[in-house]
Amino acid sequence: MSNVLVLGANGGIARHATDLFLRGTKTRLTLYLRDSGRLKNVDSSRVRIVEGDVLDFAKLKEAMSGQDVVYANLAGDLERMAKNIVKAMDATGIKRLIFISSMGIYDEVPGERYGSILEPYRKAAAVIEASDIDYTILRPAWFTNSDEIDYELTQKGQPFKGSQVSRKSVAALVVKLAESPGLEVRRSLGVSKPE
Repeated sequence: MSNVLVLGANGGIARHATDLFLRGTKTRLTLYLRDSGRLKNVDSSRVRIVEGDVLDFAKLKEAMSGQDVVYANLAGDLERMAKNIVKAMDATGIKRLIFISSMGIYDEVPGERYGSILEPYRKAAAVIEASDIDYTILRPAWFTNSDEIDYELTQKGQPFKGSQVSRKSVAALVVKLAESPGLEVRRSLGVSKPE
């Protein structure tokens, strides 16, 4: 039974992932977020809730203690957050990170140039890729709320396919990666619904 730390646990993908972990695995979850009052209907003996900010290194390091996988689903100062995550993982000896980014960070979307709006995501990905941790960066397409699990992957360096993907699909991929520690290690994956 593995232990997964979910950073940004109230996010749309994270809520789906929490549900999929609890319904389909034996994984124990630590849900980390700034305001724990925002979490609803998470009543399980396999869930621990920690209120904290990813930029609070001491609190983050404490929450990482005893974890097997860190799954980050964040918004805000992503470069600083990525640096803190890597530093805390190095300090606690945790090797596995699943990090949600965005399509377009490598200008891999045919016909699109997203420019400076993606700079925080680019910088966070560069921090993670320069580390020695076993990361998987996920670069999803535009999100839908469709109740489906249907996605295809592209690797870094390949043209991005598709234009949208359901949050539930990305969550299912997060669970699959967390449950398979050697899968897609040190990879950056585009995630979209097959068209």
